[in-house]
Amino acid sequence: MDAIFDNFDETQDVTMGTTAEFETDVLIVGSGPMGATAALALATYGVRTHMVSRWNWLANTPRAHITNQRTMEVFRDLDIEEEVIRNSTAWDQMGDSLFATSLAGEELIRIRAWGTGDERHGDYVKGSPSPLVDLIQPKMEPILFTNAAERGASFATNTEYLSHTQDESGVNARLQDRNTGREYSVRAKFLVGADGARSKIVEELDLKIEGEMARAGTAYVIFNADLSKYVKHRPSILHWIVSPHASFGEIGLGLLRAVKPWTQWIAGWGFDISKGDPDLSDEAVLEKIRVLVGDPELDVELVRSSVWYVNQAYATSCSKGRVLCGGDATHRHPPSSGLGLNTCVQDAFNLAWKLAYVIKGYANDKLLQSYSDERAPVGKQIVLRANQSRKDYALIKEAFSVEGAENPVAAGIARFRDVGPEGASARRLACAALELKNKEFNAQGVEMNQRYVSTAVVPDADSSPEEWKRDPELYLQATTRPGAKLPHAWLVNSTGARVSTLDVVGKGKFTILTGISGSAWAEAAEELDLPFLRTVVIGKDDFQDVYCDWQRLREIEEAGALLVRPDGYVAWRQLDGVSDRATARQALMAALESVLGRV
Repeated sequence: MDAIFDNFDETQDVTMGTTAEFETDVLIVGSGPMGATAALALATYGVRTHMVSRWNWLANTPRAHITNQRTMEVFRDLDIEEEVIRNSTAWDQMGDSLFATSLAGEELIRIRAWGTGDERHGDYVKGSPSPLVDLIQPKMEPILFTNAAERGASFATNTEYLSHTQDESGVNARLQDRNTGREYSVRAKFLVGADGARSKIVEELDLKIEGEMARAGTAYVIFNADLSKYVKHRPSILHWIVSPHASFGEIGLGLLRAVKPWTQWIAGWGFDISKGDPDLSDEAVLEKIRVLVGDPELDVELVRSSVWYVNQAYATSCSKGRVLCGGDATHRHPPSSGLGLNTCVQDAFNLAWKLAYVIKGYANDKLLQSYSDERAPVGKQIVLRANQSRKDYALIKEAFSVEGAENPVAAGIARFRDVGPEGASARRLACAALELKNKEFNAQGVEMNQRYVSTAVVPDADSSPEEWKRDPELYLQATTRPGAKLPHAWLVNSTGARVSTLDVVGKGKFTILTGISGSAWAEAAEELDLPFLRTVVIGKDDFQDVYCDWQRLREIEEAGALLVRPDGYVAWRQLDGVSDRATARQALMAALESVLGRV
């Protein structure tokens, strides 16, 4: 069995020919969150990476912004978390999500959002060492790009992807310089399709897309206006406007989203797509913004107006051969629940280490199939959740509208204020609506409870279905079951500083995690001397479990062991100890062989 890890040489590709045949190891098409994160991770792992974009530069509109804890954990592993935090709206400023008759008008209800409320904040800080932040794409993408370039990735703008062919050893991609019209080819070992919702690469591969495109429409307008006096005393990045002037579309509410608190904003409202695009003339847009804000004299600078369509579509598979796709190319959905950018980043982080291991010869090509097996179900999950979050606004619409009234919203607001039984009923309904919206605004479980099932996970020999103690959409359930993310627990190092369990794994390597009693595992790992495997013994040196947090969470005996993947997910575990080094070595090698596919 030991022979499966013989002859490692990181300067050679043991499976795909010599380096001279290829201009790059990985060609990435698309520079959005998925493409840029993949480039950053691959460059960090020492893989030659070239990224191309058809645009002159990176994102030029706010687009996605909610950055959840799992994505921040990815950034933590890639050593950019602090830079992201410096450029973001801080967690405590993301605030409640408000529902009001206008920004300046009467506030109706509000929900404590993004884990900032008293009831849920403890769950969030207990579950991760990383905060949520609000960071728009025009600020995030340059951070990803700059760090990728500094670590060795190359990049070409104004470059159009045309087509590709693949063979047993690599991919030939046809590209065009949009400035000169010159066409040329790049040969890579692998091609990553991160080319967005209209992905040409997904189309070429004929990957099956299930669902529905353009099932609803929304107008979005970016504008500059100082709205500090309406917001500074009650910080919030999302304000929902209950108004007859914004009662159209699936959600039936107007939206004011803070882009640069509190001077740049997005105004949004739904429209009936059967009647074509809405009126986006300056006059119509200005009137709508002033109604949503509630200030008819508001000084507004319009930046850009556009429409976008609500999609509900996902790929059932993410790859064919040496071409692997992710991000918006494989899951297309509205921004509700703030899952889009986050899922793109996490797709990339899942894929990057697997590509690196295959390219370096640590793993068989079989490992790459686990990318699709693990991430396609996540794509489906978040597409359905995001669309359900939009549909869940129906209860709020019901609370603030009276069907059949001449002006349903005005009548609904009046009923909500009424002192009689109808008013009480409407207020109970509004309370129920807020409770339902927790699954959009406080859904830590949706963001952190992924469970992977693939050949890159070795299930427990006697595993039974996981029992969820609380709602798995709302609450994180930390576990060391194979296929789950390693739980966060605070350790203390030799200087007395706190270190998360997430900080002692990852960084492109597998980690064997055991306790002081698990000396056989540490000895076996040392004897194997694999370049991609480290050992962490909780209770020794810089890994003191002084709070006993890890002891409460680990679900294995102190002498047992966890094998944690480079992306922080548990690949395998041994619940109890073993008697000697040879037994530990055999078990560890069997697990690595199963995950990496080396035979």
